[in-house]
Amino acid sequence: MHDRLGTKKPNRPFMHLTLSCPIHSSFRVQQIAGMFDVPLDQKAEQTFQFESPPLDSGNTVAGSGDWSIGCIVGPSGSGKSSIARHLFGEHYYTGNDWASDQAVIDNFGDVPIKEITRMLTVVGFSSPPGWIKPYSVLSNGEQFRCDLAKALLGGRSRLVVFDEYTSVVDRNVAQIASAALAKAIKGGKIACRFVAVTCHYDILDWLEPDWVLDTATGLVERRFLRRPKIDLEIFRCERRLWDMFKTHHYLSSNLAAACRCYAALWDGKPVAFCALIPQQGFGRWYRVSRIVTLPDYQGVGIGSALLETLADMYVEQGYRFSITASHPSVLSHCRRSEDWKATHVQKTGSSRSRGRAVVSFERRKSAFCKVSLKRL
Repeated sequence: MHDRLGTKKPNRPFMHLTLSCPIHSSFRVQQIAGMFDVPLDQKAEQTFQFESPPLDSGNTVAGSGDWSIGCIVGPSGSGKSSIARHLFGEHYYTGNDWASDQAVIDNFGDVPIKEITRMLTVVGFSSPPGWIKPYSVLSNGEQFRCDLAKALLGGRSRLVVFDEYTSVVDRNVAQIASAALAKAIKGGKIACRFVAVTCHYDILDWLEPDWVLDTATGLVERRFLRRPKIDLEIFRCERRLWDMFKTHHYLSSNLAAACRCYAALWDGKPVAFCALIPQQGFGRWYRVSRIVTLPDYQGVGIGSALLETLADMYVEQGYRFSITASHPSVLSHCRRSEDWKATHVQKTGSSRSRGRAVVSFERRKSAFCKVSLKRL
């Protein structure tokens, strides 16, 4: 047996799952049976036949299996949820209640604040102003990422099986969120396995699952495809575009008049914004004043790509280039890169919050590629 990529597939056993429910006879039930020739038995049964996914012994993650992301996909009524419950039992995520009178950040029980904010960031919801709002006022995309973070933080035995995956968000958000999740899991930022249960086939290339059980056919495929590239065009823009981004910035929404503004466009739509301001009294030196990625596009590195492109361009032209930030994703990016040097660290905030780290970084060197197109 071969998959559609031509790779020989191992022979795995087929499993059978039979579901039944009682039929409660009533006058209306008998009317429907008579009108549409529906046979009336004491119970209704349905059997699903499907190939076994490549699970470890006992359907746990204790073994040394070679997968990190799986997917059960198929049309409505094809048995996805029933199969997922049968295969994974207690690891099946059924959702959590969110208190309407509490901030999102207060709905994670005893989990330390740093773990919560780190998980929210790696799943693509890196907005402190959003963290302090109730779940109910967030957009569908933001709510979906909060649900992901909560499921992943509460995963038992480091396995999370998430039903109705991306069912409540638009398809663009679904794809970006899937790419962010795959990046975090495969990059080791989320130390667990994840199984998506969904009726949407359009997220497969973005989620990059290691295996896919299609309940329409009952067959399992091993997947080796990479997600589609994100092509960004980066342009100088007018200051008025800031109005589209300012409510999502984690500090002040003010923008200095001296700023030079840039936007990253994907498919012709602005998705990220960066403003640079001259460093007063230091000649040819620009620093980042504001950098924001819209919430629906967070988690896949768009903001980092915009920052890197501008830094390379300015250093290539003989400018010094720096950024001062306290946002966890910016600090993490600059600390990992050899092209950025930390020049100053300080703590701000109240004694109650124990402050936050504010770090200044300066660009060390240029790797500027003389194009305005950035591929992620």
